[in-house]
Amino acid sequence: MTTDDLLELVVAAAAAVEGAVRGVTGRDRRGRTERAGQYAIDLVADAAALGVLGRAPVAVLSEESGWSGTPGAELTVVLDPVDGSTNASRQIPYWATSLCVLDRDGPLVALVINQATGVATTAVRGEGARREGLPIFPGKVERVEDAVVTLSGRPGQWLPWKQFRALGSAALNLCDVACGALDGLVDGGAWHAPWDYLGGLLICREAGAEIVDAAGRELVVADADVRRQILAAGTPALLEELRAAIPNPGHPA
Repeated sequence: MTTDDLLELVVAAAAAVEGAVRGVTGRDRRGRTERAGQYAIDLVADAAALGVLGRAPVAVLSEESGWSGTPGAELTVVLDPVDGSTNASRQIPYWATSLCVLDRDGPLVALVINQATGVATTAVRGEGARREGLPIFPGKVERVEDAVVTLSGRPGQWLPWKQFRALGSAALNLCDVACGALDGLVDGGAWHAPWDYLGGLLICREAGAEIVDAAGRELVVADADVRRQILAAGTPALLEELRAAIPNPGHPA
């Protein structure tokens, strides 16, 4: 499959998710399953995405259903059907479907779409990152005092950032760092899985933003049991300043 084919595939999968979840309203929108942290809409979204991805010669690793698809495939799609499930359940317009296609060399194609607004951010390895079809680039802030950062959980150390946000979707957070809407991201603990960040990782790297695991561990893994603590920034200088917010990397604050 070409990268154009793969972009068409992930766009179709995300469209299926949007259509399926749109029909879940009222109290059903906040319905839960027996699995801790899982909403009923997560399963609705997962089934819709897999209905599309299952027709392609790819393996799939989904947050909601684990491994499926073609065993031994050369391509793996890492899927978070609903990143920001609490936002989605409460109709807060900041939740996404994130898909990242991996080949033997790592992330190849990514799509992260804010399903509440329809704004899509994409990346193809070696070809840059785009939002709504236009090239994106990160901000140029280098000092934490000038930075607007987003937090996931409480950081180990509060820094004198200009402002902070807690927005509830790691995938969208990373896209907003990539396009300069946010200057940086700080995780308060090692709790993000590959499906949370791989789409945003490729988008950040292709846009020119910095993204690392705070403890220096490899981020590009297709493993349902892996958890990482993300730091991201528009510039290397700001990334280094943000490290001070995590005095004990790899563990909860």
